[in-house]
Amino acid sequence: MTTTDDVPAHPAPPTGRTPQWGSDAVVDLLQHAGIPYIALNPGASFRGLHDSLVNYAGDAGPHLLLCLHEEHAVAIAHGWAKVTGEPMAVALHSNVGLMHATMALYNAWCDRVPMLVIGATGPLDAAERRPWIDWIHTAADQPALVRNFVKWDDTPTSVPASLESLARAWDITRTAPTAPTYVVLDSAVQEQQLTHPPAPPRITRGRAADQPTASADSIARAAAALARATSPVVLLGPGRRDDTAWTNRIKLAEALGARVITDLKAGSTFPTRHPAHVPGPGFFLGEPARQALHDADAILALGWIDLAGTLAQAEVPGSAAVVSATLEPLLANGWSKDHQGRAPTDVWLPAEPDTAVADLLTHLPPGPRTPWTPRPAPVPATKTGPIDLPRLAATLRSALTGVDTTLIRLPLGWDGDSWDFEHPLDYLGYDGGGGIGSGPGMTVGAALALRGTGRLPVAVLGDGDYLMGVQAIWTAVNQHVPALIVVANNRSYFNDEVHQEKVALVRDRDVSRKWVGQRIADPAPDLAGLARAQGAAGYGPITGQEQLADTLRTAVHDARAGATVVVDVVVETGYAPAMAAALTREDQADKAERNR
Repeated sequence: MTTTDDVPAHPAPPTGRTPQWGSDAVVDLLQHAGIPYIALNPGASFRGLHDSLVNYAGDAGPHLLLCLHEEHAVAIAHGWAKVTGEPMAVALHSNVGLMHATMALYNAWCDRVPMLVIGATGPLDAAERRPWIDWIHTAADQPALVRNFVKWDDTPTSVPASLESLARAWDITRTAPTAPTYVVLDSAVQEQQLTHPPAPPRITRGRAADQPTASADSIARAAAALARATSPVVLLGPGRRDDTAWTNRIKLAEALGARVITDLKAGSTFPTRHPAHVPGPGFFLGEPARQALHDADAILALGWIDLAGTLAQAEVPGSAAVVSATLEPLLANGWSKDHQGRAPTDVWLPAEPDTAVADLLTHLPPGPRTPWTPRPAPVPATKTGPIDLPRLAATLRSALTGVDTTLIRLPLGWDGDSWDFEHPLDYLGYDGGGGIGSGPGMTVGAALALRGTGRLPVAVLGDGDYLMGVQAIWTAVNQHVPALIVVANNRSYFNDEVHQEKVALVRDRDVSRKWVGQRIADPAPDLAGLARAQGAAGYGPITGQEQLADTLRTAVHDARAGATVVVDVVVETGYAPAMAAALTREDQADKAERNR
């Protein structure tokens, strides 16, 4: 497996240096791979590797990102991959550190991001274990904890085997469909003194050059089916974040004369002000998108998340031709149901979606050559009074006027029409597995990847998400990473309030008590204080519109000056229409009511 990208991500490793210990040889491999950072929370099981990273690698890296929790270490690597499309390394301490990290690893798996996870364990040779601690930190099959949601794992037992496993894991995580890989390093192997340098495996940097592609016959059949359509629709899931892929998606939509539907879970993949774009992108399908799909005679799904569920929701007629470009079937293992339902597909293109786009364009005549005219921009909210999400969005957008911004995360209640996306880095999407607590860590990782690009990293997080992951902010401050986190604080686990209301209505019970066990109040946590305690700038709680505008302007100024900033904004509870409708569709509670 080779790449054409040999540009080092950090200073070149010293030449003429001889590894003396097993973990020194591991560091040599990481350096030749061009890995710039390794995120970790310290652990004795990889003390050998830690020493090599500090005393053998020196300034050549990978540079250590100290984290206060293993889940944050993985979330930071996840955020990094969302921007760069390339893996960061993570080190996890034995079985206990791995157990801390499992939710974040599941998110990364569901989001299909590359990541090289280096585990460690107490000595696999029982005779080498220290009393008590080495025994409870050693497992017979440690990767079994995460095997169902990593792409590949191994537990090698020698220095040469460890290097070979890491090289294989590096190749596999970079090959589509991407997902984390996990290699366990025996502590005894790390601390083994070398009598002669091991032969290093051949390893390459950057994205693997050769990726899976669909056959020429399948591309031709798909292009023919789409070209015959009179009302085609393109469903855009996650895609590459480069200008070429972005431009190709526009060319394809124009060549087909298609309507385009995007998904807030996937990030910015198409200009939302393009006349082909269907209004109302959300975490669930909105009514305009549902109607466009219902009326379509051909549908091209490009990595769309939950194609089967979407087609069923829109009641797409069976006569519509469905073309799906995805590598998802290659990862499904049955343990997790993240593969979603089985979609009725006329042509499957087993390729990365953007590769399929480029291939389809070679079979289609170009679309209009005249530049497209954008739809009008969203009208800012002007009402006064309590702050809701639309007012927060409008005020934040105003404070960021003229600032190149990357929205890293958005809360579930966000209205997709409140903010337009015009670049592949305008918005990064959700976390994949729906694991609350990932937002702060992913913000730090994405902000680290954006540092020096001229883009301001901004995340709008829910208060529950923020509170579960708040300690990740310390790493941003420690690494001098500028970022702006705005907490849309409704002081509730509001998603569950909606569900409790629904169940209470079905059962003819007291709806007014839906908040019990849901509200984050009495006392309300000091969200800005939690940020200040870690060295970040913290503002709030903000409760009024006038105060909000002034504070956000100050926060943007501070973040642009290099600070990590958190603003606590108290917002009214509520969801955008598409989200509210999705949460109140028929489920088991409705069926129980209907069958009474």
